[in-house]
Amino acid sequence: MSDDAALAPLATLVTRLRAAISFEDAATAALKTMLDCASTALTKNPALKSPRLLRATVHLRPDDGYQRLFGIEHPTGAALEDTGYVTSANVWRWINQHRCAVSIGVQLGVLSTYSPEGAALDREPPETQGVIGLETRNHMLGRDVTHVHVVPLCAPGGSVSGMITLEARCKGAIERAAVWDGCRDVLDLLASIAAPHLGALPPRAVPKVTTDELLPVIGRATAGLIELVRVFAAQDETVLISGPTGAGKSRLARWCHEQSSRKGKCFETLDLLSVPEDLQMAELFGWKRGAFTGATRDSAGTIARAANGTLFIDEIDKLSLKAQAGLLRVLEERRYRPLGDEGGARRADVRFIIGTNADLRACVRAGKFREDLYYRINVLPVRLPALSERLDELPLWAEYMLARRHGESGGRGAAWIEREGLELLSKTSWPGNLRQLDNIVRRAYALALSDRRGAGGDLVLARHHLERALDYDAGAEDVALIDQLWRAAKVFVGEAERREGGESPPLTLEMSEAIRGLVLAAAVARRGGRDAAFSLLGQHPLVKSRNHHRAYKREIERVREFVSLVGGKVDEDLAALLDTPEEPA
Repeated sequence: MSDDAALAPLATLVTRLRAAISFEDAATAALKTMLDCASTALTKNPALKSPRLLRATVHLRPDDGYQRLFGIEHPTGAALEDTGYVTSANVWRWINQHRCAVSIGVQLGVLSTYSPEGAALDREPPETQGVIGLETRNHMLGRDVTHVHVVPLCAPGGSVSGMITLEARCKGAIERAAVWDGCRDVLDLLASIAAPHLGALPPRAVPKVTTDELLPVIGRATAGLIELVRVFAAQDETVLISGPTGAGKSRLARWCHEQSSRKGKCFETLDLLSVPEDLQMAELFGWKRGAFTGATRDSAGTIARAANGTLFIDEIDKLSLKAQAGLLRVLEERRYRPLGDEGGARRADVRFIIGTNADLRACVRAGKFREDLYYRINVLPVRLPALSERLDELPLWAEYMLARRHGESGGRGAAWIEREGLELLSKTSWPGNLRQLDNIVRRAYALALSDRRGAGGDLVLARHHLERALDYDAGAEDVALIDQLWRAAKVFVGEAERREGGESPPLTLEMSEAIRGLVLAAAVARRGGRDAAFSLLGQHPLVKSRNHHRAYKREIERVREFVSLVGGKVDEDLAALLDTPEEPA
């Protein structure tokens, strides 16, 4: 491609990106430009017969977890829907490993990676590495795709934050592994230009997501995630759901099953935390009588019980290395054999959803988790936020849990939570997430029933009921200071994301300095005066020189500005301090 011809798509993309105000705008601009460029190059290649570009997709997955997924058809530019997306664990592994473009000859099952200079680094047949996986290959062939080109999206510093995939149909070149030589370098350059915009621009506002019995509450922080999982549910690839304990991973897994084509079929759960290591293989694959000591009869494993449906494997980091090897074979070959069975292998017609609260990459580095299995289950990864990162959902979850408990108990009349009680819950730390909240609501419900003593009318959870329920948890879990500060930091960042690109004033890093004033205010409230508060926090020289009043005034003013910006109800103690006139120096 000549220099002038190469500059034309660059100028087109820059113009389109300047006009973009959302991730979807930037993604459309990048994909349209790259598809047009590739289409021109393939058409000019005399060795290709009637080549046709089909579609392209942006996979944005910083920190190795999907954040956004967006694709368009060529040449119409129509957005892709549900099963219109193609994903591959092995391709993502190669993109991360080599940080350069990957080309796939679907018919041949050959994957080629290229250095930035354009030289082929390696070429692997499917029997060696699995390349794109049998299911993904069959899915591509079913969509009439013969060639795929994948370009990494590199963040500043060189880390891979995602990828762009282009799909083409070149039936006259199915014997060739790659057809992209005439545009590969330009595609790399276009992706490099688009990457910062794709990572920085906010997504379009998500329409109100429909709730149901499995997901009765969906807040601002999770609305985009749920729509992403809805797309993933329509595919049959493995979904990896990470998130802290009690955040609702099993609920989301079941919801994903109900949104899939396997709805109405079996949904099995295997919680590895409750399975001894030496029985994990048996629980997965089942066993024949006499396979091991205690196997007095045949038993089907969870894979067999989930036939034609979905198997949710939770706490995957607890799986032994031996069982990891067995699961990897199932995921790659879709076949398994019960322990002690000398017959032929059985087909595993199962959709896998995996759950974990661990950092699997750290487990890989520590040698506790197989790297090949990690990439095999990391096809469609999503992270479910902690409750502290979606506090807007907390009151609705509490009311839903109360209503469910009231219904299960056959209670008469309505059951509701006083406003002061909801405010208390919103100010509470929730290291146990939704599971802990459910326990507190159940406990408070029992206390409220005891106070009512059979009287009729509505049942009301007052603040004192919830305080007593929370007191039982006091000291039960010693949460480290750094963990609590980390949660506060994530809440701050979550609010910054919510305001990004909206009408509300943005949050800046400088505004986080208000935490100093909040710490001082808390110390004053606890110690009853400024002298004692500053002394407690190691500021004896300021107290001695009487300069601490000026320092306090400066810090509290920052808090006032911050409160004025973010709004919301302020704790009574803090409100009193913010309204207190300044003391004379």
